[in-house]
Amino acid sequence: MKKELLRALPSVDELARMGALKDAAQRYSAALVTDTSRTILEEARAGILNRAISEVSKESLAGLVLKRLQELHNSSFVKIINASGTILHTNIGRAVLSKEAVEAINLSAEGNVNLEFDLETGERGQRDSHVEGLLKRLTNCEAAAVVNNNAASVLITLNTLAEGKEVIISRGELIEIGGSFRLPEIIKKSGCILKEVGATNRTHPEDYVKAITPDTALILKAHTSNYKVIGFTSEVGLEELAAIGKAHGVPVVEDLGSGSLIDLSLYGLPKEPVVGERVASGADLVTFSGDKLLGGPQAGIITGKKEFIERIRKNPLKRALRADKLTLSALEATLRLYLNNEKLKDVLPSLRYMTRPLADIEEKAVMASVLLENALGPDFNIEVLDGESVVGGGALPEYGLPTKVVSITSGKKSPDDIFKLFLNNRPAILGRIHKDRFMLDLRTIEDAALVVPSTLTGR
Repeated sequence: MKKELLRALPSVDELARMGALKDAAQRYSAALVTDTSRTILEEARAGILNRAISEVSKESLAGLVLKRLQELHNSSFVKIINASGTILHTNIGRAVLSKEAVEAINLSAEGNVNLEFDLETGERGQRDSHVEGLLKRLTNCEAAAVVNNNAASVLITLNTLAEGKEVIISRGELIEIGGSFRLPEIIKKSGCILKEVGATNRTHPEDYVKAITPDTALILKAHTSNYKVIGFTSEVGLEELAAIGKAHGVPVVEDLGSGSLIDLSLYGLPKEPVVGERVASGADLVTFSGDKLLGGPQAGIITGKKEFIERIRKNPLKRALRADKLTLSALEATLRLYLNNEKLKDVLPSLRYMTRPLADIEEKAVMASVLLENALGPDFNIEVLDGESVVGGGALPEYGLPTKVVSITSGKKSPDDIFKLFLNNRPAILGRIHKDRFMLDLRTIEDAALVVPSTLTGR
């Protein structure tokens, strides 16, 4: 049987010349059709030998070649309508960018820009200069640098200031972020020696003082932005920690993680550490993310003392971790929005979603429920229920935002089946399953029609 199937396989040239692939050769190139035909034949041969294939035809092979060619040329990125209830969803790109940031990206993408070019002198410039002035104004720091994400900002800061030496940190701050990425591992990769002090739930000033030796290069404080330790706890505040560092000639670095440039409590949200306030409290350097509470593109931002920022810029790792022109363009445009806090929640999507009135969400949920009833038919039960959104992205843990959700159940389809039905739409619609119900959270949805699968409406 194997021999018969193997003999039935056409040659590479024979398969590539089949009528079904002639148009493909014009559309994709003859060379690519030939190469893809070779790959499909190799896979078919392996399948026959492994008894995974029991029949084969030239037509089916040609169909596989066409399918593979289409997969190669179709973008793997698919637009997602985020009705999950998580505003800063790490797996789908966190913060939605503002209109201004998107326009800035388009400007940089469409042609050349003065990324590292000083238009006044005609000489090479500094790419961080595009955002440093804004960061200095918004955080009152002496200088600032940008890398490609916050883990990189922590890595290069530690490597620059403490390679081969000790970094002191409280045991209660040895955080783990998404993807099982742990702070102790970043410290190790930076070439530093981790020195833990205190206990998981309680750390005192004397714990830091006793740990300082001639080999101590840095004290690191990490904001536990993605979890809280409650009960019998204590930690050393930044001001006291800065005083300890100053008394012993040891710089103090704080990693804020989510990093907010404004006091969120002014918008009715829990107060998160504000970068400018941490700089004022005595931190020599503060690191934070660009795509979380700041609401911009993925980036790692380092603000603080000029002498330390200059050392970071001279580190060879800075080139390896630097942000590109698209990131810097979007970050600059996002930071400019913060110059007018009165309009910020209207122009910054992440803040608008966090502060969206419940009545507005309910109005969209009711509209969506009507559209979904018409599209899904009598086999589905549609209800508008109370729900809870979360900020996500490791920010504001245990804080829920009251919301309205559209619940969809069916006696013929399981919640998982309904979840896949919406996810397989184009654009994909991401909801969530809660208490054996499929739910669409309308907090981040501004057009109710977007959560109705186009396959059901003929759109």
